[in-house]
Amino acid sequence: MRIALVQPLPLSSDPAQIFAHIETWVSGLSRLGVDFVVLPELILPGYNRPEDHRAQAQPLGGEWCATMGDIARKYDCAICYGWAERLGDDVFNAASVLDKTGERVGHYRKIQLFGEMERASFAFGTEAPPVFELNGIRTGLLICYDIEFPEHARTLARAKAALILVPTANPVGYDHVPDLLVRARANENAAVVVYANYAGPDRDIDFGGKSIIAGPDGQAVAQAGSGPTTLIAELPKSAEYPSEVISVQLDDLRSVE
Repeated sequence: MRIALVQPLPLSSDPAQIFAHIETWVSGLSRLGVDFVVLPELILPGYNRPEDHRAQAQPLGGEWCATMGDIARKYDCAICYGWAERLGDDVFNAASVLDKTGERVGHYRKIQLFGEMERASFAFGTEAPPVFELNGIRTGLLICYDIEFPEHARTLARAKAALILVPTANPVGYDHVPDLLVRARANENAAVVVYANYAGPDRDIDFGGKSIIAGPDGQAVAQAGSGPTTLIAELPKSAEYPSEVISVQLDDLRSVE
């Protein structure tokens, strides 16, 4: 599977303009033989737009979902994207994955909300991150800060996920996340991790870029710099995750002292 990761400048909060950009990216990448495009966290309606999160949030299956499905279907290309989802009185920092027919195959609400703005804007997700089939590959889904907690990626690996998608919005000053933690999550779970960030300023946040596709050996299959860019790579094969994990208890260690 040929995968593309888009690392854009932050966009406006106008959905029509955002969808125009997305369609331009997907149409161009599909002509290059890309099967699957990964976009950042809260591409709709924008990450650092707290006044728009509740005002513009849409339900699952609403207009945003329908429009994104139309783009996937039109260009025969799967899409992963982050967005603000409304469910009753709650708004979630969510991400969805559509296959190339526009059908939603994966959906997730962020569990690890980061910082005051996210906690003021969103309800905490309560369901475990999903694992689903995408182009014949077992695929898991997290959002940004989630990947910094080893247990979430390990849960996906134990469910046989060979590919972990992470739409993100990572600011300048947190380079250790793509450079160290994402690579570690890929290596320790024998998976490919796709971490898609923004690049550049958006009001009082400056996004650091450095999006990465990390292979199961912990090395970068491809990594962006600090400016807007697109990465395209053939998805490497994942390693085999061990079906059993041997746990050594503290008492066992004391017995051999």
